[in-house]
Amino acid sequence: MVLHPKAKVRVAGQEVTFCCKASGTPVPKKYYWYHNGTMLERKVHRYGSRLVLRALAPAQAGTYHCKASTEAGAIKSAPAQLTVLAQGQQSCKPEPEPSLVELPSECQQDTAGSRYYNVGRCPAAPCAGSPADPSGCGADVGRCCGVRRMEMREIPCAGSLLPVKVVAECGCGPCAQPRVLVQGRVTAADTGEPLRFGQIFLGGKKVGFTGYKGSFTIEVPLDTQRLVARFVDRQQRFVDAVKVLPFNRRGGAVYQEVKMLRKKEPVDLDSSQSNAILLGEENGREPIGELVLPAGAFLRPSGEVFKGTVKASVTFLDPRDMATASAASSDLSFADAEGEIVPLRTYGMFAVDFREGDSGAALQTGSVEVRMDAGQVWMLEHLQKMKLWSLNPETGLWEEEGVLRPAGGNRGKREERTFLVGNLEIRERRLFNLDVPEDRRCFVKVRAYSNEKFNPYEQLEGVVISLINLEPQPGYPANPRAWGRFDSVVTGPNGACLPAFCDGQRPDAYSAYVTATLGGEELEAVASSPKLNPNVIGVSQPYLGKLGYRRLDHDDPNLKKTAFQINVAKPDPNNVDETNGPIYPYRSLEECEQAPVSANHLRFYRVEVDKYEYNVVPFKESDLTSWTGDYLSWWPNPQEFRACFIKVQIEGPQEYMVRSRNVGGTHPRTRGQLYGLRDSRSVRDMLLENISGACVEFKCSGMLFDQSLVDRTLVSIIPQGSCRRTAVNSLLRDYLSRHPPVAENNHTAAFTMLAPLDPLGHNYGIYTVTDQNPRLAKEIAIGRCFDGTSDGFSREMKADAGTAITFTCQERPVGRESFFQRLLTAPAEA
Repeated sequence: MVLHPKAKVRVAGQEVTFCCKASGTPVPKKYYWYHNGTMLERKVHRYGSRLVLRALAPAQAGTYHCKASTEAGAIKSAPAQLTVLAQGQQSCKPEPEPSLVELPSECQQDTAGSRYYNVGRCPAAPCAGSPADPSGCGADVGRCCGVRRMEMREIPCAGSLLPVKVVAECGCGPCAQPRVLVQGRVTAADTGEPLRFGQIFLGGKKVGFTGYKGSFTIEVPLDTQRLVARFVDRQQRFVDAVKVLPFNRRGGAVYQEVKMLRKKEPVDLDSSQSNAILLGEENGREPIGELVLPAGAFLRPSGEVFKGTVKASVTFLDPRDMATASAASSDLSFADAEGEIVPLRTYGMFAVDFREGDSGAALQTGSVEVRMDAGQVWMLEHLQKMKLWSLNPETGLWEEEGVLRPAGGNRGKREERTFLVGNLEIRERRLFNLDVPEDRRCFVKVRAYSNEKFNPYEQLEGVVISLINLEPQPGYPANPRAWGRFDSVVTGPNGACLPAFCDGQRPDAYSAYVTATLGGEELEAVASSPKLNPNVIGVSQPYLGKLGYRRLDHDDPNLKKTAFQINVAKPDPNNVDETNGPIYPYRSLEECEQAPVSANHLRFYRVEVDKYEYNVVPFKESDLTSWTGDYLSWWPNPQEFRACFIKVQIEGPQEYMVRSRNVGGTHPRTRGQLYGLRDSRSVRDMLLENISGACVEFKCSGMLFDQSLVDRTLVSIIPQGSCRRTAVNSLLRDYLSRHPPVAENNHTAAFTMLAPLDPLGHNYGIYTVTDQNPRLAKEIAIGRCFDGTSDGFSREMKADAGTAITFTCQERPVGRESFFQRLLTAPAEA
């Protein structure tokens, strides 16, 4: 499906047009349209690939999708929502919805000590189209609800006033279209060696190359529902990796690690003899099966039988090895007869590469035999459903090659055993799969949070949640027999729903291993020992006990805390304790996606040093559509985000909070006005006594949102303790003196500068990273700052490397205020 219908909002009486388009061989010409799952009469609506509905009535609201079919198969589109408003009903209410921001620690807003303030927000919902709107089949931007007017307010705050801009009115305007990107790195699954200058294909089109370190950036084409990328090693050391990459439709970049499987060393075969190649015999395991190549099976592309020596490389991906899951190609899905994309459970994949011994030219084969050991299939119901599949590298979908049927056999002197036998021809496609369609399916609800307070309004979007389906050893849930499927989903404003295999009769028939990453950083799962806490895990008892929740370090505290495992026990509809998540039946995807935050769900959270961020113009970094064009916006350009950090060394017995205060410095519209505050706690250097370091964000200098004039941000760095400035990086000091105006530094308890326009680097103690995703830019910059280099990455503080300023701090006498406290209580005097 290359064009999917789009969501629309219309007023009753108007008309609407939905479009879809499918590609294939032969070219699809039959289209069917469905409303809420019921097929619409073709004679009544006279549709083809385009559906026009005139004189809309409220009853026609709901979901619409199309299906295209030929004699070769069928494919369904993604559903599109149609909202039909009554005459006079507003699609975008002028009153903003509530949205809370956290104020600085010194600002309490009520007698209960709350530090949260309602700044309002406008939901990025589509607005009703006008009768003159285009048909909707092209790339028209459309109209969405957004901010029409903001107001400045001042909040009393420990003896001073804190400015904040709040949404005063919402209205309809052109929809924001932030760039949607997938970034990441491609490395070898066995050694971590980067894929240098590998080719990247979307569909059949080459779109770029990986970098020297294996890095890549893919801009997701408009209207993409399923992003299928193929990574090719031009030196042919690795099997082509076909990946279905998750992305955030709301804009910004998602980071993804891609693993490639190294090709097995080729062996010499005599094409005039019958040959058998074992599948999965490594590491002393019993083989899963074998590939039998009869004499005369090798063919040149012309169809001529090849006679001579064949260099044969058959690389088997064995699901009995847990480490291979990340290197699996595609997402193990196929399109069924109805055109719905449904999951497969794998018993092994193999990639073939046959070449002429002398010239190295690629060879194909006629009919060859695949024999699978039935003793390796532990779920007996799968024996009757096992099939052979080949991967379509353009769609990322597996397509049926043949059925495996039981047959007797033996292997030399081994005991008699049953094999599942099937046949295939090896032509253009080179990646094959031993799979069964699995209809025992559910969804698992997972949310990610910015910290372990698990506040509903502090959820993280853009987090990649990955779930590996496992088949456990009976009675040993922590010791799986094999993995069967691998899925990744990106969290939105209401978390993520991950497809998983489940069982209603045996809760432990399938288990799931779940991880979460943000910008390459692993998030932490909730602890399961020494005692399960349902309130923290997010799932109530007794269902939690049935799921058998275990964090990775449950039995061994030395293991990482970044994954958990559960039994995917299908909920019992007759048990009220199991009808509120976190496992949902497969047909209840909408219920899972719209579940309130109070419903059962599983959790990850960011582990980070204490830090705090305040923007005068509120902006949710996980939702790029929340950006507002304003002179005081922290990020002046919603298409490109530049993160700046300064490294501060603290000599003292404790870890200290360090604040950056950022105000307009040289721009006439913002001079002296606050952009925002950043607080970050210093992190102790484990190798140096009484030394810690802080990586503190500041607002980069540069153009403001109107792109007409540059502002040199006036940045003040203030440790929150009894501290005095004892050193400034000499290169930074020289740079600032050579680029006037120079800020006054007349108080030894702080450091003030007009921030540099240039991205200076670690030699100056300044770290600058530009990216299309603000969170990713900050993560990379923090990693470099901790490491003290311009291209490294560390989560361990190296406080004496790449430092800009040094403060010496001591414990002050009881009753004596620090300079920071005096700034809060008596700012004019201070």
